[in-house]
Amino acid sequence: MGHFRLDGGVLKIYRRLLGYVLPFWQIFTLAILGMVVYALTQPAFAALVKPLLDKSFVQHDPRTIRLIPMLVIGLFVLRGLAGFLATYFISWVGRSVIKSLRGQAFSKLLLLPTRYYDNNSSGMLISKLTYNIEQVAEATTNAITVIIRDGLTILGLIGLMFYLSWILSIFILVIGPLIALLVRYVSGRFRRYSAHIQDSMGSVTKASEEVISGHRVIKLFGGIRHEAAKFEQVNERNRYLNMKLMLVNAGSSPIIQLIAGVGMALVIYIATLPSMLQTVSVGTFGAFLSAMLLIMAPLKHLTDINAPLQKGIAAGQSIFELLDEESEVAGGGLTLTRARGTLEFRELSFAYTPVKGEVLKQVSFTARAGETLALVGRSGSGKSTLASLVPRFYDPTAGAILLDGHDIRDYRLSDLREQIALVSQDVVLFNDSIRNNIAYGTLAERSEREIRMAAEAAHAMEFIEFLPQGLETMVGDRGVLLSGGQRQRIAVARALLKDAPLLILDEATAALDTESERHIQAALEQLMHARTTLVIAHRLSTVERADRIIVMDRGRIIESGRHAELLAHNGHYAMLYRMQFSEAAVV
Repeated sequence: MGHFRLDGGVLKIYRRLLGYVLPFWQIFTLAILGMVVYALTQPAFAALVKPLLDKSFVQHDPRTIRLIPMLVIGLFVLRGLAGFLATYFISWVGRSVIKSLRGQAFSKLLLLPTRYYDNNSSGMLISKLTYNIEQVAEATTNAITVIIRDGLTILGLIGLMFYLSWILSIFILVIGPLIALLVRYVSGRFRRYSAHIQDSMGSVTKASEEVISGHRVIKLFGGIRHEAAKFEQVNERNRYLNMKLMLVNAGSSPIIQLIAGVGMALVIYIATLPSMLQTVSVGTFGAFLSAMLLIMAPLKHLTDINAPLQKGIAAGQSIFELLDEESEVAGGGLTLTRARGTLEFRELSFAYTPVKGEVLKQVSFTARAGETLALVGRSGSGKSTLASLVPRFYDPTAGAILLDGHDIRDYRLSDLREQIALVSQDVVLFNDSIRNNIAYGTLAERSEREIRMAAEAAHAMEFIEFLPQGLETMVGDRGVLLSGGQRQRIAVARALLKDAPLLILDEATAALDTESERHIQAALEQLMHARTTLVIAHRLSTVERADRIIVMDRGRIIESGRHAELLAHNGHYAMLYRMQFSEAAVV
């Protein structure tokens, strides 16, 4: 195991991987026991060669002639039982390790901050959860099987060889270090190539995911050749890296076999010298040669397992980087049952990254409890960013947001988010029934009557009742089996069911036709009643009745007031309104 010192962190990673085996130590112990017994049968077979040749063929001992066949059968039975015990139980441990690691990684994904998802593609994360964790199993279980079973077999056979003739066994002391040096060199190559292969698998997954999710755009805009060429690049890189790994793997094994073969040839030459023939019996030499031949197979297994072992270590490092990422902050210690709803933005500034600069600059305003506030402005003015700070998807780089007089960072994060309902333009539906998409998460315990009332208020029952399975109808992946307007109504029903004191409407009616929008606007007005509401809208006709309209441009507030006041002011808002009004008139 000396070659693991190539990287100071490798042993640490491997110890951590083995830590996932500890909860299953009883099953693992049974597997180890099976490996030990299996390993001992090999030198036992070689040891039988000595009495077989000396007493059966040379001395013609009748007792030995009868006993040897029974011992051979007994050893095969013992070897078979031990092999089954080792293989089954180590596989059981391996799948349990995969389940445990995958469960932890998935749980971590649920807790990671939004920034992490901004900086990492979903394809890479899916690759970690699937491909990389499977590689880890190779390192924690299958590799251990070979290391213990074949390692003990080699030690047992070497011990037998020294017992039979220490003079002939001296050559092993020369061969051993040569093989160890070669394995040490190859291990570093394996680990480096394995890390690159795992990255390339993430690229393959990412490219596949983009094609699956964007297949309509690809077909409509003639992107088939472009996407095929992109995939060919990542696919070819994956093949190239795997072949480099295979080259090292395929080249190292025959070199090691050659070194061992040279050692065996030297042993045969020395054993057949006249001086040695006088001291070594036929049985002793036969047993020694058998042990040398039997040592070749486990030696090859140990060499071959180096590749998956290094793959597992590289994959383990990748998984632990994910698991060691900081989760979302839990928030402060202040509990909150139900907020009154006064929301204050105080000298608020925010930047996604220092390079991109601030997208919000010293924003200050207050939304009183029950007030409807509209945020309007050109695309990129910071409206949606401002709304995403309220549920703490991000934290401001300067300033603060206060809810009922307390900084939202002082509240427990779960309590804060319990106060907020969101309806956005990008509706997120899960591949489940309409009922479970409306009564999602903490809403799952709501009654049938409450779910139906929410769906009716959102005008969703108008289409749900005509579906063959009603509320039990599956919506498909990302709600693909429903129209955009239907998905939007389900999102509104979900917000109605939550009955939160703070409501964020981010282009909530953007996907609706005129008739549907009229129905939804009526539902939203009912939903907004007695709630503090932030309405982000591009179509200004939807915010005319807001208590106050805040006009944003390039991350700053440039105007504020009611609809009539802003029109009379004849500023930025009036210009936007006239532009939209003239566009609507043309249409």
